[in-house]
Amino acid sequence: MKANLVPVYFQDEKDPGFVKQVDVLKDLLKDTAELSTPVKLGDPVPDSADAVVFPQMLGEAYRHVEDFQKLPQPILVITSEFGTVSMWDWEINSFLGSYGVKVIAPANLESTLKACKAIALKKQLKQSKLLVYQDNPGEGFQAEIFKRFYWWEDECIQSLEKKFGVQVVKKSFEALGAYAQSLSDEAARQVWAKWEERIPVADLSERQILSAVKVYMALKEELDQDPDIIAAGINCLNESHFSDTTPCLAWNMLYEERNLAWGCEADLVVMLTEVLLDKALGVPFMMTNLYPFLMGMAALKHENIPHFPEVDSEFENHILTAHCGYLGVVPQSFSTEWTLRKKVLAIVNDNATAIDARMAEGEMTLVKLVPPFDKLSVIEGQITKYAQFTNSDCLNGAVLKVPNGKRMMNELASHHYILTNGHNLSDLDMLAKVFDMEVAVID
Repeated sequence: MKANLVPVYFQDEKDPGFVKQVDVLKDLLKDTAELSTPVKLGDPVPDSADAVVFPQMLGEAYRHVEDFQKLPQPILVITSEFGTVSMWDWEINSFLGSYGVKVIAPANLESTLKACKAIALKKQLKQSKLLVYQDNPGEGFQAEIFKRFYWWEDECIQSLEKKFGVQVVKKSFEALGAYAQSLSDEAARQVWAKWEERIPVADLSERQILSAVKVYMALKEELDQDPDIIAAGINCLNESHFSDTTPCLAWNMLYEERNLAWGCEADLVVMLTEVLLDKALGVPFMMTNLYPFLMGMAALKHENIPHFPEVDSEFENHILTAHCGYLGVVPQSFSTEWTLRKKVLAIVNDNATAIDARMAEGEMTLVKLVPPFDKLSVIEGQITKYAQFTNSDCLNGAVLKVPNGKRMMNELASHHYILTNGHNLSDLDMLAKVFDMEVAVID
């Protein structure tokens, strides 16, 4: 799906500079956007427009603030032949911003293309679905923990649908688990034969592998029936009694195969955050639990570890991240190391499996949508190393360093955050403008 952009001109659509830049944009953006018939500033913009773009900026802009305010927001300003903003336009853009006009002025072509993808995604979400498998969420294992989570509230679903237009579809995990287990071993062997050379495994029985593959097969059947499903999740821990395995391998296979975003524990907010990051920005991502060092024993007890990993300095500015015994569900295409191993957590079936994987060390950004979904929580920092604790629930977790651990403790949106490679604040600012959100940076 491409973004429908309407070029806007000031006085004359036949102005040579305007015409030339429109032609440039048609070529540069051909894979991500379509440019419609130009519209004069002040005239109505067709309802079919996903956004407007200014291929040319003039000093007249200072005298037309109200006309800018009436335009669909945000506004793209792409005025150089290289598909970026021209430096001469910073003054106008700043002026417009002071009057509440949201301007996206990309500094490089890559950012311009991401903006177009974000605009197209905004349209796509209104035709998309989030699929979750759950029956009586919160009533299963560790009810004292799981009953606290917002993503199972009707209000969460209503807010997501109101903000993004996306539809939430619920199906039975009990039925999915039973159907997966009913699939034949021979059918699962045939599917696994197509994948096994690409997927490293360690110390797993054939039954463990085939059970994991059957979940993939069952999910794939459902997904094939509805192409509008853009992400899926399962209440895989709290209601793990409905399955003889975990869906970790299935999520990896489905992402590698069709770029399907996933939601561990059926976390809808995670799923939508992942979709935004993946479809618009294209950055490596995964969901994990945060255990700030400042949490002390509350975190150590949960992970069954005796102490936090050793760090050289700034103890209070570090986080241990882990989920289901390792870092969490990391697709192979985002990993530096990847192996499917035996399950770690006692909460899941003994036949279950878990992914032991690492993302690249170095710059990272933590991201999470914040209810009522008018805000993105963002923390830039570093993945400094990986830490292993034997006989624990953290056999291989990542250590993150953040700018301000004390402030973070007061402003975190959830224990679930999306971990991404790179410092992505600039792109997230753009994304927030497209979706009419604010960015809450914890620094």
